[in-house]
Amino acid sequence: MKKNILIFLLIPFFSVFSQKVYTTDLIKDILSSRQYSYKSIEGLELNLSQDDVITFYENGAFKYNVGNKNSEGTWILNEKTLKFTYSDTVRFFKIIDFSKNNFSIHEELSNYKFHFEHTFTNKLNFFSITLDNIFKPIVDNIAKVIFFDVTKVIGQNKEVPFIVIWLILGALFFTFKMNFINLRGFNHAISLVRGDYHDPKNKGEVSHFQALTTALSGTVGLGNIAGVAIAISLGGPGATFWMIVAGLIGMSSKFVECTLGVKYRKIDENGVVSGGPMYYLKDGLAKKNLPNLGKFLAILFAILCIGGSIGGGNMFQANQAFAAFKTVFPAMSNFGPLFGLFLAIMVGVVIIGGIKSIAKVTEKIVPFMAAIYVGAALIIIGYHFTDLPIVFSKIIKGAFSPEAGLGGFIGVLIVGFKRAAFSNEAGVGSASIAHSAAKTKEPVSEGMVALLEPFIDTIVICTITAIVIIITGSYTNVGGLGGSELTSQAFGSVIWWFPYILTIAIFLFAFSTIISWSYYGLKSWTFLFGQSKVTELTYKILLMFFVVVGSSVNLGSVLDFSDMMILAMAFPNIIGLLFLSSEVKEDLKTYLEKVKNGSIKKYK
Repeated sequence: MKKNILIFLLIPFFSVFSQKVYTTDLIKDILSSRQYSYKSIEGLELNLSQDDVITFYENGAFKYNVGNKNSEGTWILNEKTLKFTYSDTVRFFKIIDFSKNNFSIHEELSNYKFHFEHTFTNKLNFFSITLDNIFKPIVDNIAKVIFFDVTKVIGQNKEVPFIVIWLILGALFFTFKMNFINLRGFNHAISLVRGDYHDPKNKGEVSHFQALTTALSGTVGLGNIAGVAIAISLGGPGATFWMIVAGLIGMSSKFVECTLGVKYRKIDENGVVSGGPMYYLKDGLAKKNLPNLGKFLAILFAILCIGGSIGGGNMFQANQAFAAFKTVFPAMSNFGPLFGLFLAIMVGVVIIGGIKSIAKVTEKIVPFMAAIYVGAALIIIGYHFTDLPIVFSKIIKGAFSPEAGLGGFIGVLIVGFKRAAFSNEAGVGSASIAHSAAKTKEPVSEGMVALLEPFIDTIVICTITAIVIIITGSYTNVGGLGGSELTSQAFGSVIWWFPYILTIAIFLFAFSTIISWSYYGLKSWTFLFGQSKVTELTYKILLMFFVVVGSSVNLGSVLDFSDMMILAMAFPNIIGLLFLSSEVKEDLKTYLEKVKNGSIKKYK
């Protein structure tokens, strides 16, 4: 069984190396904006002659160097016609022939033969496109399910993804089921994090605070910077309001899943803890006389979590960290592999020591990186302090009476909820793996601590980012900028060197996310293949290898695939939570009675 699962997981990687890298279709695909994002050909150079070179960039742009003269323009491929536009000139070329190292195109008055520059960077681009070629059909089919527009059922097209509705409905259900524990448990959660109820004799590997920072480091990341900027640019300031609402109800989902994580965790003879959805799905549903369903959902969750830990929790973070780095230091643009190697070594040094080592790092790095980012953001907000009333007015008005062209009330609501759901991961189940390692004998206490995550991640950090974007007016001047660039523009509008601060924050966010997701992936890996030094080392080597890969190549479809795996974790997880929510409610009632009558001792 375990061998079959391992083979299944490795099939995509064997497939990559079994294909010929330089093929006719592959070269065609490099130029095809219909099949691949423009970033797939970033850095590709074509020689017209010894002195004439065309360099392709993102967003369909190119530079044409003719001797000492430089021209800039755009390109697009339609069927077999390559269209170049520059200055006031439009030229059409017909693609005639492809071969291993070159291809020919024909213009009405002349023929050109382009030759590929075989640099290390371009070979990596070919590698990334090969991976894209494998994963794109898989991504397209999975996307049809996860991002299915539920409004199509009633003949509408409002772009309301099924996964977002699934997460929202789950969060609303748990909020009402637990009698608004997200609000009434907030003060007690703060007391727990401060260590007021910490009993040093309790079993576990990390403190409440360390568990919180480890889980936070897995959620507080690039989504808080880039994702929020994109949400505001798409949905307007009103999306901020619904993002906050989604964060509030998401606190209840976190409470339920992390309570169950501790309740069904396993502690071996060495004190090593293993917990998370894999265990409460398997054992919890077995108690409900649903053992087969429980095993199936547990295995499915573990497979999805491994994929998510390697992709969205690893390669994407490394990729975006290097993207931010080379924006500030353009001369380092071709040193992605070295950057990745450096990052992989840093990650390896931390994760080799397990959750205790990870927690020691995250308890320091999370407050530090949050302080850097929030501090810089507050300076920008302070600079525009007099505009704050206008900002809040835009947020409220935009939430309920959005501007024309933004898809109406439903459109703005969905943009806000989508950003919050993707950022705090409430309902996904990942955080319960970290919280399972907490030193406590009361599962509900750790659930209380966990409900602070969406508050910090979404209501504090995401909201501050949104205010910066709105108060500087950056969201009105998108001009093709990506999320990180948009936020960087907002930061740089006040003090020129603030983008450097943002780069440091992005690097720290990416690093902390990688080490946290490495733990999530490792626990899922050992759940499937057993706990041993060999299985753990195998996973850690794979993880560090993909850190280097993520820093070196553009992997559009691969990262889309892994992001979908993270979101898809919500399906088995929430199904299990629904079945087990009644016992969590009973446990909560018992716990609160113990706190009230003093049975749970307060140490501070």
